Amino acid sequence: MKRICLTVTGMCLMLLHAFSQVVPRDTSTYKPRALKLDEVEIVSSYYNQTADKSAVSGGQKGPMGNAAVTDLANGIEIRFVGWDKRQGKNTLTAGIGYDYHTAASQAWVSKSGASRASGNRIYPSLNWAHENALKGSGYEVGAYYSTEYNYRSIGLDAGFSKKTRDKNGEFTAKLNGYFDEVKLIYPSEFVKGLITNNTDSTIYITGFNGRTEAIPPGGTSRRDKHNVPSSARDSYSAAFSYSQVFNPRMQGSVEVDLVEQTGYLGLPFHRVYFMDGQDTIEKLPSQRLKLPIGFRLNYFLGDNIILKAYYRFYIDNWGLRSHTASLEVPIKITPFFSVSPFYRYYIQTAVNYFAPYEKHLPTDAYYTSNYALSAFSANLFGAGLRLAPPKGILDKHLNSLELRYGHYTETTDLISNVISLDLKFK
Repeated sequence: MKRICLTVTGMCLMLLHAFSQVVPRDTSTYKPRALKLDEVEIVSSYYNQTADKSAVSGGQKGPMGNAAVTDLANGIEIRFVGWDKRQGKNTLTAGIGYDYHTAASQAWVSKSGASRASGNRIYPSLNWAHENALKGSGYEVGAYYSTEYNYRSIGLDAGFSKKTRDKNGEFTAKLNGYFDEVKLIYPSEFVKGLITNNTDSTIYITGFNGRTEAIPPGGTSRRDKHNVPSSARDSYSAAFSYSQVFNPRMQGSVEVDLVEQTGYLGLPFHRVYFMDGQDTIEKLPSQRLKLPIGFRLNYFLGDNIILKAYYRFYIDNWGLRSHTASLEVPIKITPFFSVSPFYRYYIQTAVNYFAPYEKHLPTDAYYTSNYALSAFSANLFGAGLRLAPPKGILDKHLNSLELRYGHYTETTDLISNVISLDLKFK
C-alpha cells in the first residue's frame, strides 16, 4: 500500500503543477478552441480474495485448491476538450493502467506448486468523441490494448447517440470488437516430450516450440517461453440503451446487449478430474452467445438523497441464467460532502458443462470445474465517500475525491474486499 500511496502522491504533485500553467478560459463569447487539457482522473485500488476451490486444481480443496488473490491497480486518464466552428464539442481521452497481482492458484500450474505466482498487466486506451449540442447527437471511436504474460487483447469500438426533440430522452448504440490471443500454457503433466535416458539420467524435454532440450543431472530447463503457441478468441457486442427524464425527480433507462464470443473460450491451465481420478484440461464450446437486459431508475428523494436502483437479467446458450439487483443511496451530508451506501444481490445457474471435482465422465463432450460457471448466489455491500468542495481540495485544481469500499461473499466460499481511491483534477 505504501508504494501505491507514493505513486498517487507523486502524480498529484505533477498534475497540480501542470494545471497551474493552464490559462483561464474566456467564456464571455463563443470561440472555436483547439484541444486543451480539461480533466485528469487517477484511480488506485487494492483487491484481496480468499477461496478454496481453484479452477487450476479442478475444483478440489486443500493446498492445490487455494485461490487467494491480491491485486494492486493504478490508472490515469487524461481528457482534452476543444470546440469547432459549429459549436461542436470534441473530446480526446487517453488512459493507461497497470495492475500487479499475486494468485496462489497460479503456482499450481506446475503440479509441484513451483510455478510463478505473480504477474502484471498493462492496458492503454484512446477515445475520440464528438458532440453536437445543437442537433443533440454525437459519436465516438475508441481503441484499447491489454497485455500480460499469458494473454493479449486488442479492442475497437464505435458509438452513436441521439437525443429526442425535447432533450429529455436519448438513444445510444455502441459496437465493440475484442481480438484476443490466449497462450496455451498447460499444466506441467501435459507438457509433451518428457523423456529420461536410463544410461546417464539425462532428461530430454520437447517444448511447446517443438525444440528438444537435453538437461544433464542436476541441471535446469532454459526453454524459451516466448515460443509458447497461442489460440485466438474474438468477442463482438452491440449495446443499445435508451434513457428518459420522466420528471424533475425521476429518470430511468433500459439497456440491451447482444454478445458473441468465438474461438478458444476456456483456459489451458484449468484442470478437470474425471470420476476415475484421471485429470485432463478444461474443454468448452468454441461459441458463446450472451443476452443481458438491464433497467436503471434514479429518484431524487428531496434535495439531499438519491435512490439509484438497478436490475439485470442475463441468459446465454451455455445454460447460464442470472439475476442482478442493486440499490445505491447517495446522501448529501453537506453541499460538498456525500456518503453512498450500496448493496447488490446476484444469483446464477450453472452452465451445462460444469461439474465439481471428480464428477465428470470421460464421455462428456465438454467439461469444466471452474466455480465461476457453477450455480451460486452472492452479496456485495459497502459505501463510498465523496468530497467535492467548490474551491477544490488543498488546491483549486483537485476537483473531487472519492473513496469506496466493498465486501463481497459467494456461496462457493469465495470472499473478497476491495478499496478504491478516485481523484479528479480540473
